[in-house]
Amino acid sequence: MNMECKMCGGKVIVPDDALKGEIVSCGDCGLDYEIQEESPGKFFLKVAEEVKEDWGE
Repeated sequence: MNMECKMCGGKVIVPDDALKGEIVSCGDCGLDYEIQEESPGKFFLKVAEEVKEDWGE
């Protein structure tokens, strides 16, 4: 399944066997998305949060 990148309009390829929580990337700009499930079998993409290193702990 192909979806459109919200940043650049490029193609984001979502594998047919994708699961909720997996990370996929835009092939054009590299923006990461987390796969979310709206209803069984119906997915949407949410911009993935960046993991920041905790320097203070």
